[in-house]
Amino acid sequence: MHKKLLILFLLTSIIFTACQSSQAKSINTPRQIIPSQAANTPVTLTPSATIDHNTARAPQKPSIPSPTPSRRVNLMAVGDIMLGRTIGERILEEGYQAPFIYTAETLASADITIGNLECPISDQGQPVEKKYVFRAPTEAARSLSFAGFDVLSLGNNHSLDYGPNALLDTLSHLESENIHTVGAGKDEFEAYQPLYMMVNGLKLAFLSYVDVPITDFDYLSWEAATDKPGIAWAHKDKVRHGVTLAKNEADVVIVMFHNGFEFWQKVSTDQQEIAKLAIDSGASLVIGSHPHVLQRIETYKEGLILYSMGNFVFDNFLFPPNYTAILSVELTPTGVETYELIDVVISLEGIPQIMPYTIKE
Repeated sequence: MHKKLLILFLLTSIIFTACQSSQAKSINTPRQIIPSQAANTPVTLTPSATIDHNTARAPQKPSIPSPTPSRRVNLMAVGDIMLGRTIGERILEEGYQAPFIYTAETLASADITIGNLECPISDQGQPVEKKYVFRAPTEAARSLSFAGFDVLSLGNNHSLDYGPNALLDTLSHLESENIHTVGAGKDEFEAYQPLYMMVNGLKLAFLSYVDVPITDFDYLSWEAATDKPGIAWAHKDKVRHGVTLAKNEADVVIVMFHNGFEFWQKVSTDQQEIAKLAIDSGASLVIGSHPHVLQRIETYKEGLILYSMGNFVFDNFLFPPNYTAILSVELTPTGVETYELIDVVISLEGIPQIMPYTIKE
C-alpha cells in the first residue's frame, strides 16, 4: 500500500510540474508544455559547448539607452538561490561561474533578472541557533553578477543566519557588483523602501516581504527597526502602504513574498490573501518563494500571481523540489502582457540546467 501511494504521489507531482509550464502566453490564454524528458529519468547536466570556467562570460545587458524607449521590459525571475554548503565549495574550487554555468546566458538575456537570495554572502558573523543556517563565500556576489541578476530579494528566513553584520556585509558585496536588493536593510526605512528602476522608459518598483511560520526560530525577531538591521515583515498594513506608495511613483509594481509552507504544493490561505492584497493595492506581479516547490499560477484582476517559484540553486534536494522554472514576463505600462515558464532541472549538487521540451497545443 505504501509503495502504491508513493507511486501515485510521484505521478501527481510529475503532472503538476508539467502543467505549470507554458510558452509565451498571454495572461489569460494558457498553453501546456510537456517536458520531453520523463521526470523520473536520471538527468546528466552537460553544457551545450565546451566551457572554460576561467574565461566564461555571460552576455552583457545593453548599457546604451534607446533614443525612443519601447516602454516594454522583459523580466526573468527565479526562486531560491542558496550559494553556501557544497555550492560555496564549488565556487571556490571551480570558479564563480559554476552555479550558473548552464543558465547564465538565458538569465542575462533579460532586461531585468530577479531572484531570492537564500543566504548571506560574508565571511563575518556567527551562526544563530536554528536548524538550518547558510552562508556563501564572498566570491558568490560575482557569481550572481555573472548570471545577470539585477535585483535580489533578501526578505527571507536566512538573510540573518550569521547575524546583522553578515547581512550588512552581504549588502556591501552585492552593491559592489551593481546588484540591487529589497526586503532587508541596515534599518527599517531601507528594508521597507521600494526600489525604483527605469528600464526602456518603463518605471518599475520592487518590494519584498517575509511571513514564514514560527517553527524552530522566531523570525519575526529579525524585523528591521529604526536602528536595527533586518528584514521587512509582511504586515498587511505595511504591504498595503508600501505597494500604494510604489504605484504612485512607478508604472509597474513587482512584489516578492517569502511565505507559505515548505514542500507544500497546495497554496495556503495566508499566501492567497496577502498576494491579492498586493494586487488590490496596485501591484501587477507577485512572485513567491519559500516552499521549495513550484506552486500554481493565478490571474487575479489585472495581475499575475506565482505563489512559489520553488528552488533554483540549492543542493541536497530530490524530486519534486529539483524540478523548477525560470519565469519570463513581458511588462508594459498596463502590467503583465505575456508570460512563459522555462523548464529547469536541478542536479543533486544544486546546479540548474534548462530542460528541452515540446509544445502540446
